[in-house]
Amino acid sequence: MFILKRQDVDIKNVQHPSKEQPIPILYYQGQTFRLLSVFAAAQEEEAMALWRDLTDNRGKACVLLEETERFSIWGKIRLDALDQDSSQGSGQPAAQALIQGCLLILQALFIDIEDLLGAKQANLFESEISSALMQWRFPQVNSEKAIKSLLTMDPLATQVPPWEEHHLQRLLEEMHRLGKDAFGNANFTERSLDAIEDLSNNEQKQFMSWLSMSPSGKLWQ
Repeated sequence: MFILKRQDVDIKNVQHPSKEQPIPILYYQGQTFRLLSVFAAAQEEEAMALWRDLTDNRGKACVLLEETERFSIWGKIRLDALDQDSSQGSGQPAAQALIQGCLLILQALFIDIEDLLGAKQANLFESEISSALMQWRFPQVNSEKAIKSLLTMDPLATQVPPWEEHHLQRLLEEMHRLGKDAFGNANFTERSLDAIEDLSNNEQKQFMSWLSMSPSGKLWQ
């Protein structure tokens, strides 16, 4: 649809109608767009490829925003339909590095709970995260066996589930809630985030850039 520069647009945080976190909204010529994906500056080709796929092949109304430190893709949305859009998602899986990063954090948090608090607390965490992901109908998560696989798989060597960014937002929120309940504070976040060091340098930059713009990202920073 459009390739824009930062000076072409206005970005403001808007309060989500059914959640506590504000979300970034891009304004351009009377139209509003919601953040879909973030790429590091070195990933221009990947950003262009996803933007073209969304606009040319999937018929999505999207803009590609070019900034000094990154590229981001925004999908057109009506603000009065924000709550409905959030529940349904964009239909486009998130960038693989974002899914991998969230799975690495999930596994690191689970291991931390097991090592520091014991098997009983780890089993409780596994049970509660299982219930949440199945309740929210995460793709390819339809049993406790599937959850065990997520906790033990190698996200860098195994095909990751096709989760959308709204799934990742909910996963970040739930992991933070359960981690805080288990440890009594939020000091665990730094240790868990260390797990993304398994990603390449560019992927780490992409993940942290996305996290900084994510509605749930402030919980982890």
